[in-house]
Amino acid sequence: MNYDVADLSLASTGARRIDWAERRMPVLRSIRERFEKEQPLAGLTVGACLHVTAETANLMRVLRAGGAEVALCASNPLSTQDDVAAALVADGIPTFSIRGEDDDTYYRHIDAVLDMAPDITMDDGADLATLLHTQRTDLNPIGSTEETTTGVIRLRAMAADGTLRLPVVAVNDSDTKHLFDNRYGTGQSAMDGIIRATNMLMAGATVAVIGYGDCGRGVAMRAEGMGAKVVVVEVDPIRALAAAMDGHRVLTADDAARVADVVITVTGNKHVLRRQHFDQMKDGVVLANAGHFDVEIDLEVLGEMARDRRPVRNNLEEYELADGRRVLVVAEGRLVNLGAAEGHPADVMDMSFANQALAAEWLAQRAGQLEPGIYTLPVELDREVARIKLDSMGAGLEELTEEQKSYLAGWREGT
Repeated sequence: MNYDVADLSLASTGARRIDWAERRMPVLRSIRERFEKEQPLAGLTVGACLHVTAETANLMRVLRAGGAEVALCASNPLSTQDDVAAALVADGIPTFSIRGEDDDTYYRHIDAVLDMAPDITMDDGADLATLLHTQRTDLNPIGSTEETTTGVIRLRAMAADGTLRLPVVAVNDSDTKHLFDNRYGTGQSAMDGIIRATNMLMAGATVAVIGYGDCGRGVAMRAEGMGAKVVVVEVDPIRALAAAMDGHRVLTADDAARVADVVITVTGNKHVLRRQHFDQMKDGVVLANAGHFDVEIDLEVLGEMARDRRPVRNNLEEYELADGRRVLVVAEGRLVNLGAAEGHPADVMDMSFANQALAAEWLAQRAGQLEPGIYTLPVELDREVARIKLDSMGAGLEELTEEQKSYLAGWREGT
């Protein structure tokens, strides 16, 4: 079997981590039980470019249980859990992923997955899909899935350009993905990564959150819950108004840079922190990125401004500026929740990866029938994921009476 991981001797540790995550993933477990019986992916190869974590390993096992051959590479050079990668190889799943790999290795690993000529591809950030449309145009998968907001944005841009040549399920657009994974997963895991890297007290600190989408809202919620004073930077007036009504100060990036002790970027955009902001920041400010790519903080310019640069803790680097101020960057400006912590809790990835598994099945059922474009999973599948999750939590779900159903379906009954 072809593979490339850091250390196969870590496999037993990784297996324990995978088994622990599986305990917290009841929705995915129920899908696995059905897939084992029905084999909806029999005869297909699924190539995935996702964060190589214990939660992702459980998704790979579900896809294999459904009859698929699977292969996995990393969607971020710092997100790989090397013990999990080793455990997957030991379990017979070709895996190409090494924590801290350089860009050349990163893309070589994506190519290794594509060399298996996958029938269905899975992406987190659309790097794999981009290669399919640039360098690997010899391949023609029946469809792809996309896990994250940044990837969906890239794919929609491809569709708008008329270059998208395959159907893609935007898993991120499912409510049980973006409302829970983005808000609750990113909110908790981003703060977890910053605290692991700095060991700083959030209570009383001023935390600037740049971007108030679902992810930014989750980060702000968790920072506030830890006692921080939260300020929000937004370009969208609706989201800015929502932040203000949620009780946060809404400032420009320049004003936020002057007051913040911690700045967290969550925009999916490029260089939202740049020279004009670095010039105004406090001594000792901590910068972290919770967006998918490492482009939100202009680290090239920060490096040019620094007279010295050194690591001060694991996943924390200090840039000393010419005037003596120190700017601290977490996880090289990469995705902080995976670069400095373990990513989203299994409880929330349970829903996200349930959607991924169902999306693969949905594409397999419609092979050759779908035009190129962006698709969303049917709402009934989304609601079924939510129902299974609620049941696993011991929650009760109210049902409408026949009278109530009739009332909601009619228009004659009023006052």
